[in-house]
Amino acid sequence: MNIKFNNVYVQEVSTVAGPFVIEGPLKDKFDKKFIDFYDGEKTFEMCEMKELQEAIQILLDKTKMQQEDIDFAISADLMNQSTISNFAYSKLEIPYLGVYNACASMCESILLASSIIENKSAKNAICSTSSHNMTAERQFRNPVEYGAPKPKTTTFTVTGATGIMLTSNKTDIKVTSATVGKVIDMGVMNVFDMGSVMTPSAGYTLNEHLKQTNTNVSDYDLILTGDLGIYGKQIFKEYCYKEYGIKLEDNYDDSATRIYDFNSEDIYAGGSGPSCLPLVVYSDIIPRMRNKELKKVLLIATGALMSPTTCNQKLSIPSVSHAICLEVI
Repeated sequence: MNIKFNNVYVQEVSTVAGPFVIEGPLKDKFDKKFIDFYDGEKTFEMCEMKELQEAIQILLDKTKMQQEDIDFAISADLMNQSTISNFAYSKLEIPYLGVYNACASMCESILLASSIIENKSAKNAICSTSSHNMTAERQFRNPVEYGAPKPKTTTFTVTGATGIMLTSNKTDIKVTSATVGKVIDMGVMNVFDMGSVMTPSAGYTLNEHLKQTNTNVSDYDLILTGDLGIYGKQIFKEYCYKEYGIKLEDNYDDSATRIYDFNSEDIYAGGSGPSCLPLVVYSDIIPRMRNKELKKVLLIATGALMSPTTCNQKLSIPSVSHAICLEVI
């Protein structure tokens, strides 16, 4: 399903980045950086809560808005029952919706918020995300103290938090459409190969978006997937061509391959997590759109819908991907 928007704009964005991310190619573009996985807090989880609150505050400061000026917020993280977002927004006086589509949550949040704004039910909304390598690792895989070796297809969860302010007031960047993906399960069970898990849902969403908007790959200055990683990125290109006849060229990339420095950091196949795509988009892509370097961008957030319980039960991993189109006006 594709949804068109006529009245939704990007007002401002915020980025808070942590270890490894701040040594990557975007290191000079973040609003705030912190150097260790605690950032002065007692636990990894409290650190993630702090960074999410800081991303929200930076967004309010940039827009010169108070909490009461925000009609609602939508937030996502990886922790059970959206723990991080729940705790962070408990400190704020902002109406709140928590969502979970794993690493596809960025586009899900923007899609939902844009639909509410388009309906003229609200004027200003925050969409926020957070992820933390250590909180995600000990929830979904192994306690970090184990130091267990991992295969090269593993992605390294991004540590950071982001926010975007959507508004009905006209700005230079417009949210023009969104495509809702569907859950696809190809039977992949390997928790260390998210690229293979998420490729089919990303391919489906890209194909549906192009069909329903009557556009071609060449119509976009950039098509950016969420966190398929260096191996998943290649699988995705091959899958799209074989399954749908879609040939992805130089205007396609994956945010997982842009977030880290592969030459000096041991981060396996690249980044992952709900903050991987937005950290790249908000620190690099949005500024390039404001400079008119990029005018039409398609974002496809990719999410693996697993839980510790289902993984321990050796069940396969479903995935879902949603797309958002941003255009300079």
